[in-house]
Amino acid sequence: MPYAPVVAKRVVLHIGAMKSGTSFIQNVLDANRQRLIEHDIVFAGDRWRQQVLAVRELSERGGEGQEPLTADGPWQRLVDIVNAWDGTAIISMEFLAPRQRAKIDIIQKAFAGADLQVVLTARDLARSLPSMWTESMQNRGVRTWDEFLESVRTPDLSDKPGRWFWKHQRISEIAERWRGAVGGDHFTLVTVPPKGTPPGVLWERFAGVAGIPEGVCDTNVRSNPGIDAASAMVLRELNERLAADDLSRQDYEWIVKGALAKRGLVQRGRDKVPLGMNERWVRRASRREVRKLKALRLRVVGDVEELESQPVDGVHTRKVTAEQRLEAALDGMAFLVTQQAERGRRGRGNARDEEETT
Repeated sequence: MPYAPVVAKRVVLHIGAMKSGTSFIQNVLDANRQRLIEHDIVFAGDRWRQQVLAVRELSERGGEGQEPLTADGPWQRLVDIVNAWDGTAIISMEFLAPRQRAKIDIIQKAFAGADLQVVLTARDLARSLPSMWTESMQNRGVRTWDEFLESVRTPDLSDKPGRWFWKHQRISEIAERWRGAVGGDHFTLVTVPPKGTPPGVLWERFAGVAGIPEGVCDTNVRSNPGIDAASAMVLRELNERLAADDLSRQDYEWIVKGALAKRGLVQRGRDKVPLGMNERWVRRASRREVRKLKALRLRVVGDVEELESQPVDGVHTRKVTAEQRLEAALDGMAFLVTQQAERGRRGRGNARDEEETT
């Protein structure tokens, strides 16, 4: 039987959605662990990756037709950490949002007796679409921007990108499913404010729901700015070439996603060659979502109207020039060369140190 010596008084479960400021919130929580503990609040686990691994296991195990959750696996270890904390425990992982009722039931059972508060952050479709496409390019995606948009506009059972997008961004369905499971008093929708609003506003909204006192956390943390259109196009073509080389998932995440994209190309900023969005069907879809959300009568921090899409300044990928793509590719290559050179210098320095001590 799972060991739970003390049930947490309160569990705040931040479930996403993807590209809704989740990395910013997670980085603030991670950077302020000690300050939070001083106020009887714990960001569960020693490292955020423990939450990632726990949610991954919960997604892959424990459901109908799946292997059972392991008694001492990542999920149960996270549950034990949370239940051993006699205060407020926070879990933040955006892959929780699309989980179905069977998984939600497992979560509720794991934290039975605690005040479980589910927080869903959401951003408007016009800003989510470009972010989701550029993110997919950092995860072996090969669909062009036009192909991705068409897939989202007309999703069907055989169209994986469209299904993937709506699985994470059909906010009304996610909200209805989770609210239906945990109850209206235990579910809150937090809207991401419009572009140009200070980033601290999103944190203030989340912190208010989570019960984090004002001024406790330093919000000057590493951001997750994303990549620009030219960088995404370079990655797409690279992914096509790597597909034939059978590069392992671990190697891809370490070299392409982790080094080239997340530490190299991201330095260019998403506004170097910004990807724009001004599609009529997106505005119509966002208005439908807003109507559905209003009908649910959710507890909302922010304003549901903020989820109605407005045009996003930028260019279509067909307007991105070969010179701009070349510049992005060279920026990425320069970063990798510099990183490899630094690694080599460290290696040579360690070798000299070993020689001097022998």
